[in-house]
Amino acid sequence: MSDLWKGINPAARGHLYQRDYRSSLLSERLATTGVEAGELIAAARDSLAGEWIPGVELFARKIYPQKQRGFFGEFARQEEGLLASIGLWPKQWATARMFANTAKGFHIHPPFIPEGENPLDWFKRLFVAEAGNFSIRPYDREQWDVMFFVQGIAEMLLVDERAGMERRVMRFIIEGDDHRGQNNAGVVIPPGVAHALRTEGSTDLIMVYGTSTKFDPNAEGRIASGIESAPLPEEWSRYLNE
Repeated sequence: MSDLWKGINPAARGHLYQRDYRSSLLSERLATTGVEAGELIAAARDSLAGEWIPGVELFARKIYPQKQRGFFGEFARQEEGLLASIGLWPKQWATARMFANTAKGFHIHPPFIPEGENPLDWFKRLFVAEAGNFSIRPYDREQWDVMFFVQGIAEMLLVDERAGMERRVMRFIIEGDDHRGQNNAGVVIPPGVAHALRTEGSTDLIMVYGTSTKFDPNAEGRIASGIESAPLPEEWSRYLNE
């Protein structure tokens, strides 16, 4: 430690560290400290080929201010835009609200594997060999999620847990319609990709999401989701169990 800190007790100096403010590559931050959605949307996808989770999509949304009244933001059009290009239109739409300073997930949905097919070979066909052939994706046999945010700021974490696939992590910020700017985005999450959300800031998070199949509780897996529980105080638990 340099002489700059000589006025600090030796014991405290032993615990002292300094944050590294040097800029790191987008590809490095994506899996570690996280990035903003706008950065990912603006980046050339090829430059992140080794970090991007196959099947995940992130696309910009435009929010229109309505003076003295609020704002208007489209979600998606069935025959236009990214969802049309990948051939995905949800069978069910829902909303959810997360209170400020809360988190949700990780959630994961099981990918459909055809009878007698090796999972890795199947995934390679879907996302490598025939990556542009969206017609072979079994949207009606597995749950794909499409998410948008109307209010608040969300930090999203995605982890590829599909058998045989490289385990990649994507961490990014998406802003709701009440924060008009480059981080207004929609996200598509494939089955087999674990996903978690936590609210950023002091505003509740309101999301709208569609699923390629109707909700099935049997296909709703959870990993490390203890943060969602609200355990009773230890004293209460002891009293209840007397």
